[in-house]
Amino acid sequence: MPPAPAVTVLGEAVVDLVQAPDGRFTAHPGGSPLNVAVGLARLGVPTTLLARFSTSRFGRRLRAHAERNGVDLHHAVDTDDPATLAVASLSEAGVATYDFYVEGTADWQWRDDELTPALTGRGIVHTGSLAVFRSPGADRVAAALRTARQRGALVSVDPNIRAGLVGTVAEARARTEQLVRLAHLVKASEEDVDWLYPGRSVTDVLRHWRELGVTLAVVTLGGDGAVAVSGTREFRQPAPVVDVVDTIGAGDAFTAGLLAGLSGRATCWPDEEIATALRYAVEVAAVTCTRAGADPPRRDELPERPDGPLTAL
Repeated sequence: MPPAPAVTVLGEAVVDLVQAPDGRFTAHPGGSPLNVAVGLARLGVPTTLLARFSTSRFGRRLRAHAERNGVDLHHAVDTDDPATLAVASLSEAGVATYDFYVEGTADWQWRDDELTPALTGRGIVHTGSLAVFRSPGADRVAAALRTARQRGALVSVDPNIRAGLVGTVAEARARTEQLVRLAHLVKASEEDVDWLYPGRSVTDVLRHWRELGVTLAVVTLGGDGAVAVSGTREFRQPAPVVDVVDTIGAGDAFTAGLLAGLSGRATCWPDEEIATALRYAVEVAAVTCTRAGADPPRRDELPERPDGPLTAL
């Protein structure tokens, strides 16, 4: 794979309270942007996290988790606002559902002077999830992405829909498409697509996003891997079969693997580069599913070029 460019991840750091079958809760660091940043750093990618950390015990734990994993926090903000909590319940198959506690929490209170100076226009800027939907900060995040793109950065977005926290379907779809127009790379899950575009196929939505101007659009399909569209080309990558402990953080691990596998070229990725990045991404996500919580693998736990079939249509 080509050397990965530096990545700035913008967005929330959340405490995941995961309920075990016996009813007990265990606290894990989480939040999609934090998970992506940690995943990238573990894969050896120079990574900065632009987040707002509560100075509470939970917030200090989240900050320490990022630092311990080698994420650069020199542009992070410390605030007395409370930390965001996500209470996760697991199905027998290890699939998580969430209840969020988000009112007045640190992650959505962005000011312009906290965002713009940190976005230099170099490398990749990635964001997504609640950070791009929750007021009052979401509009400032979108403006920061626009600035980053104007300065020459490659922009990556993952809507990572949390129903009930992103407005109506129509509102969330409009916001998502606004972000797609700002992005070079969009990654979403099949669940995101089904919620945002009921009745439309994944491939149809990928091509719609491509028509909105994105260079590469990717949708994860759970145990069936991923599908991507770039230009007129469609790619399908199966996922390896693993024993699933839970799926917490798997989509974020996929995003980290995908970004780690792509160069900083925003106008056109060669087919071979997309293929290799997709293989790497599903491998990273698969390993994460074998462990409890959002615990993505390190680079030395993975082959540099994962083997496996890929079909370009």
